Amino acid sequence: MRARLLPLLVVLMAGVLLALGFPLAVSLAAGQQQRVVVDRIDDSARFAALAQFVIDAEGSGSTGATERLETLQLELARYQQLYGIRVGIFLRNDNAMARAPGWWELPEKGEGRLAFQEALAGRRSHDPAQVWPWQSHGKLLVASPVVLDGDVVAVVVTESPTDQMRARILEGWLIIIAGLAAAMLVAFGAALVLTRWVLKPVRTLDAAAHGIATGRMNSRVAAAGGPPELQRLAHSFNEMADNVEEVLEQQRAFVADASHQLRNPLAALLLRIELLALELPEGNEEIASVRTEGKRLTQVLDDLLDLALAEHTSAELTLTDIAGLTAERVAAWRPYAEEKGVRLTETGRTAVTGWADPIALSSALDAVIDNALKFTPEGEAVEVSVAPAGPFVHVVVADRGPGLTDEELLRVGDRFWRSGLHQNVKGSGLGLSISRALLAAGGGSLAYETNPPHGLRVTVAVPRSDPHTV
Repeated sequence: MRARLLPLLVVLMAGVLLALGFPLAVSLAAGQQQRVVVDRIDDSARFAALAQFVIDAEGSGSTGATERLETLQLELARYQQLYGIRVGIFLRNDNAMARAPGWWELPEKGEGRLAFQEALAGRRSHDPAQVWPWQSHGKLLVASPVVLDGDVVAVVVTESPTDQMRARILEGWLIIIAGLAAAMLVAFGAALVLTRWVLKPVRTLDAAAHGIATGRMNSRVAAAGGPPELQRLAHSFNEMADNVEEVLEQQRAFVADASHQLRNPLAALLLRIELLALELPEGNEEIASVRTEGKRLTQVLDDLLDLALAEHTSAELTLTDIAGLTAERVAAWRPYAEEKGVRLTETGRTAVTGWADPIALSSALDAVIDNALKFTPEGEAVEVSVAPAGPFVHVVVADRGPGLTDEELLRVGDRFWRSGLHQNVKGSGLGLSISRALLAAGGGSLAYETNPPHGLRVTVAVPRSDPHTV
């Protein structure tokens, strides 16, 4: 979620900064050019005043007209040498009255010609097109009319190089870019803080939900910051977890109490049956059947009590030699296997460790191996192998019994469930349920699959690292 939220915030902040940066850069360029244009207009007004004296003297036939023209030409030349700006005063017929440098001519077309014609019409030329830093040969041309007695008699034209103006614009742009980069770094840091603030309760909630899903029913969401909505969600989650834990605890207590309370009446009932059997002929089939059912009911009550304790007890995880423990259990079951005429073999790694409750793992292995031997016919084999598999250690028990169908594989391990083909086999249908509960408390699991051409493969998985520290 962080990988999606953080880029979204960064893109939004970058968009805002760019939306502010582009107009600012354009405004800075326009401001720099406008300042240059205003300076040229002021210069043109001064030259226009000098040109008026010259034209006025020529029109009146004054003897000082030539001297005034020379003074005007000298002013233009000094101005051009000092600032590098071409300047000229052109009559209505395009002839130059004075200019610097002396070879400069009005452009025949383009913006220069348009500005000259607008000035002849009595208007100051329109603002020239914006000059950008990458236009290395750009020129800035400004034209102002020379008015005498209400008539436009000439036009002052200036053509300015734009090197300095483009350098100032570029310098301003670099400052803006640096500011935007700094603002972007600050925005990125703010986005990181905001993302962490928003997602911290979500991560805490996810960890607590994962803990409950893996059997740690005491997992709760610790008080943390974040948006008020997520804080309310965390509080609601804790209330829900409390209620679920209370209901499960009531169920376990009921099963345990019922199993415990029923054992005494059942023991008394079996005792009375034995006393009654003394009054009946020896070998009575009904008495034998009642004894068998009574023993089966006793086994069911014992298994129910074991299941309630297994679901309630937390696992005492230690770093365990899984291969060594498996070898020990195989050795313990081998005499029973030999008695049934079944080969019980062990393969795979001889030394591999994992995190497990040794007692819980031993009970689970006993239940799985017992089932495998129970349903494997004489002359067949049961193979037990140990091997690491990614973050888990797998103990696989493969038998050559009749196996289960795909539909039965989905139900194996359910409480009291037994295959329709094995109803007459001794057992309560709770052994694998107890084993699954014991393993789940320590982060382990049980998995079932077919073992071609016939048989069942049961995989006991325990974590290679302590699940409580992940």
